[in-house]
Amino acid sequence: MDFINTLFLLSGSLLALSILASRLSSLFGLPLLIIFLGLGMLAGEEGLLGIKFDNYSVAFLIGHLALALILLDGGLRTRLKTFRAGFRPALSLATLGVFLTSGITGLVAMWAFDLTLVQGLLVGAIVGSTDAAAVFSMLSGRGINLNERVGATLEIESGTNDPMAIFLTIMFIEILVGDIGSIAETALFLIQQFGVGIAIGLGGGWLTGKFLRWVDLAPGLYSLLALAMGFCIFGATSALGGSGFLAIYLCGLMIGNQPGRHLNFILPVHDGLAWLSQIGLFLVLGLLVTPSDLLDYTLPAFLVGLALIFVARPLAVLISIKPFFKFRWHEIGFISWVGLRGAVPIVLAIFPLISGVENASLYFNVAFGVVLLSLLLQGGTISLMARWMKVQLPRATAPNHRGPLGILPENDYEMFVYRVENSSLNDVPIRLLRFPSGALISALFREHAMLHPKGSTHLKIGDVICVIGRNEDLASLNRLFNGDAKLKKEKEFFGPFTLDADARLGEIAKAYGISVTPGEEEITLGEFISMRVGGHPVIGDDVAWHGIHWVVSEVKGDKIIRVGMRFY
Repeated sequence: MDFINTLFLLSGSLLALSILASRLSSLFGLPLLIIFLGLGMLAGEEGLLGIKFDNYSVAFLIGHLALALILLDGGLRTRLKTFRAGFRPALSLATLGVFLTSGITGLVAMWAFDLTLVQGLLVGAIVGSTDAAAVFSMLSGRGINLNERVGATLEIESGTNDPMAIFLTIMFIEILVGDIGSIAETALFLIQQFGVGIAIGLGGGWLTGKFLRWVDLAPGLYSLLALAMGFCIFGATSALGGSGFLAIYLCGLMIGNQPGRHLNFILPVHDGLAWLSQIGLFLVLGLLVTPSDLLDYTLPAFLVGLALIFVARPLAVLISIKPFFKFRWHEIGFISWVGLRGAVPIVLAIFPLISGVENASLYFNVAFGVVLLSLLLQGGTISLMARWMKVQLPRATAPNHRGPLGILPENDYEMFVYRVENSSLNDVPIRLLRFPSGALISALFREHAMLHPKGSTHLKIGDVICVIGRNEDLASLNRLFNGDAKLKKEKEFFGPFTLDADARLGEIAKAYGISVTPGEEEITLGEFISMRVGGHPVIGDDVAWHGIHWVVSEVKGDKIIRVGMRFY
């Protein structure tokens, strides 16, 4: 009984401290995952609490459960429309990119630790893939609004690159323990990892999404059913020789892209579960490491990490993307920098420990050192690099709060809450507002008192407005309530003027004194920019032409709608 009480006390205290310590991330710019790892190490056998935890099998199980839940949540929040711009480059990075990163890093590890070729390549395979937990946490937690091409590529890559890393890790372990199969068997294993994972993940996820839309449950049970079905798909895929991590990510993708009221109950709960998984996972991994052992490997591990960050990852990104896709150099640079390592390499480093590989502790400590360096160096500078590499978009206006009304099973009405911050709306009567036809103001709050709004009611700065509308009304409402500060940032980024993308270059040339060749006169501005960026334009694409930066400000599918003009 004392053990149970102690377990509750310690786990609750560590969880509470982790959550409260997350404030350090915003105050000092520390990556959250570093904080969780640090607290785990402080609680470990050489830390303040002296907790001895060396059960690698339990840590391996916790790692799988936590990563599965994190990937499910990541899939739920990834929109299928982002695949148009990011799927093919992400797939190239998840396969060829991981292979190249692992190979180059493995050669450096062989030299740094005086290992055999296979041992060095095993180190490279363990740290070769980016980590979904780290990427999702850093990008969403820091509130970085990347252009769609870059953001989608990074998110999809981190959700789909585990099969290649697992394949390479297991292959090199089998070579070291003398249990490697034939070339045909090895190739079949790789095909199984991807093929079975994709088939069961997409099929099972689609069926699960349909079932969740149809079944009538208490609100709190939808998220549990989604989690249960995700775990079933993970287990079934792994049992059939596929990648459970890939399958559960695709399962979440299929569930999250089938609209219905079930998503209103699933997403908030899974957000909390994903945070709990990240905190628990990194606390456990922090407990697992012994700092004194880690110190013995620190210098060569950091050399391997530096080679990974500054040589292997950039080369892999360059070779995997640049010859096949029209990415700009600054986009290539940012994708190279956000090769974040996190929980996945540490979990993969447990494979040699439970497989009986000689000197297995080396792989674990090296992986831990590389992850620490990656989170500190790359994770701590993501915001700075996003601005420097010019891949960050101005933060778009969004409601202060929104929630479904639960009236309709699909395309439900929602309540959008805005605070009036746009000075152009001050003292304007409500009847003069350009509201979407399907939206209306249901309530207005001024100085904590609720008013009954009428057409003659004049708005004041600081008013809180409750608007009932649908998701398709959101873009118009956001533009209407866009605050002065955000409007200024948008004008700085997109330029003071915007043009219709259907305008022909000949017309633009006459208006702005620009010379165009006879063959270009009939091309529209949108078509011209699309050709320059490779056919998949995204908001923020910037094409310099005749001393003007033509910046895409609105896109629908692959069609450019509006273009900003920035004169510098």
